[in-house]
Amino acid sequence: MTERKRTPWVVGVSGASGTPYAAAVIRGLIAAGESVDLVVSRASRLTLLDETGIAFRDAHWREDLAEWLARGADGKPGTFEAPADGADLRFWSAGDLAAGPSSGSYPVKGMLIVPASTACVAGVALGLSKDLLQRVASVTLKERRRLVVAVRETPLNGQTLRHLVALDEAGAIVLPASPAFYAGATHIQDLVDFVAGRVLDAAGVPHRLYRRWEGELGGSRSPRGSAGGD
Repeated sequence: MTERKRTPWVVGVSGASGTPYAAAVIRGLIAAGESVDLVVSRASRLTLLDETGIAFRDAHWREDLAEWLARGADGKPGTFEAPADGADLRFWSAGDLAAGPSSGSYPVKGMLIVPASTACVAGVALGLSKDLLQRVASVTLKERRRLVVAVRETPLNGQTLRHLVALDEAGAIVLPASPAFYAGATHIQDLVDFVAGRVLDAAGVPHRLYRRWEGELGGSRSPRGSAGGD
């Protein structure tokens, strides 16, 4: 019997505020049965430490990732179950430019940068490849694979806007981490899951993270309702 070829999604986490977005996306990919290759930038480790109290370490990435994914958007530990032993997860150090995803011959479905800082956006738009995260993004673009950039910053200056236009023109999907309220959010986790769900929508990955619009006004306030439209 031929073994199924592993074709993961690469999730890149940059230094912008919004580590709960990344956690929700990773949980969504795992729930959908997808393989995940994770790249956590050096700057994002400081943000993760500040937002969750978790020190992400290369040598203990499985334990640290499990703790991170189990934490809710409000910082409460144990909100979610840790990934099952069968979850297909792989971690690559941000400084490892010889890592598998640094080459176009390494099979992946695409890349999701969640959240994307303006520095990350600039590096990818200019093709700098200063670390593995930027290198994988450049490879994703050159191989014409799907690249979703969930930029998390406000306000945006002209330079960043030009970088985002350049990414759009290169084929990336620019997806601001902009939560909506039409889905009947009652908790910060609902707002985080909405953004994560839109990232997964852009990637074509099925999920049930938010209620969808079905053409009925006020549906989000009904127990049987669905979310409003964009």
